[in-house]
Amino acid sequence: MQTRATGVSKEAFKTVFLRNRVMLLKIAIHLLAFLPLFVLYFLAFTEQLGADPVEEVIHFTGMGAFNLLLISLLVTPVAKKYRQGYLLQIRRLLGLYSFTYAMFHLLNFLAFEVQFDLVLFFDEIIDRPYITVGMAALMILFSLALTSITALRRKMGTKWQKLHNGVYLAVLLIALHFFWSVKSDIVEPTIYFTMAVLLLILRKDKIKRWFK
Repeated sequence: MQTRATGVSKEAFKTVFLRNRVMLLKIAIHLLAFLPLFVLYFLAFTEQLGADPVEEVIHFTGMGAFNLLLISLLVTPVAKKYRQGYLLQIRRLLGLYSFTYAMFHLLNFLAFEVQFDLVLFFDEIIDRPYITVGMAALMILFSLALTSITALRRKMGTKWQKLHNGVYLAVLLIALHFFWSVKSDIVEPTIYFTMAVLLLILRKDKIKRWFK
């Protein structure tokens, strides 16, 4: 009886998952993306982030933005290879969370590194190339997040896809931003840069069409 009940429960779970898989995946993304951010700031405000909490917060949010963007770019090739078209419906949510993390990354820098001194902030953008490319990437992510609204997407028509192809430039700029921001150990940024390039290579045919 127990074995049979277990089999029935597994089958029922499978049925529910297949019927509501997009919704369940989106719930999982909300939890996995939001909770770490919440815990990060909880630990920061309760002084449990170690000797350099500012560096920890800035690094965590920056890496979170990069990781989420890479995952969003991985969705399409995975969906195509394994014929799981429903996965394409989670790309926008991953992209929006990437932008959210990127905004927190910027706000942390503004609050803790330049104390909201906008003159100093713009001087930093001009004087430090890694901040320059980081801001350029953020502007691209901002435009993508803004135009991810369904009504704007419909209104833009074919221009929407052309604009959203800018994500490929953004991921390279973020990889460069990470690489230039590291002072000594370049192993991790090199790995991330390689992953970004590999994800673009998977889209080489699409990218080639831009230059025809």
